[in-house]
Order: sequence, then structure tokens, then C-alpha cells
Amino acid sequence: MASGWAQDGAVQDQIDATVDSAVQRAKSLIPQGESLTHCEECEAPIPEKRRVAIPGVRFCIRCQSEQEAQAKNDGLYNRRGSKDSQLR
Repeated sequence: MASGWAQDGAVQDQIDATVDSAVQRAKSLIPQGESLTHCEECEAPIPEKRRVAIPGVRFCIRCQSEQEAQAKNDGLYNRRGSKDSQLR
């Protein structure tokens, strides 16, 4: 049941788009290619066991942890689902 100017299924379309965006973002974070021998960020050597365990690794553990923490903080607010963005 649609209300106001929304079309039937608009809520489900919004949910589907949000899920699709999250899946695409997760896929883009998967390392690809050949692993680097030194961290792209700080130039610290990347241990061979890490390079073998995670093909395509580009960062040392410290820099990778910092990036993941920053990404977690960036993803806390869902603009697509905010009422303000729906009104524009």
C-alpha cells in the first residue's frame, strides 16, 4: 500500500537498493591481484604469511585496522534512508 506520492513497492525498492549498495561496497573491499611486500601506507614490510593468507593484501595489520575502523565510522549514517533525503 502506497501513501502520498510514493509508488507501490517504493519501500522495498529502497531496501533493495541499500542492500545492493552494501554488497557492492563489500565486494570492492576484497583485495585482488598480487600482494605487496611493503605496506602501501607506511612502507612497513608485510610478513610473507600475511601475503600468502590474503592474496592481494596492500596494507600492514596496523594500517588495515585503522582503515577498517575509519570505514566503520563512515558507514554509521544511512543517507539513503533518512527522511530528509526523501523529501528532496
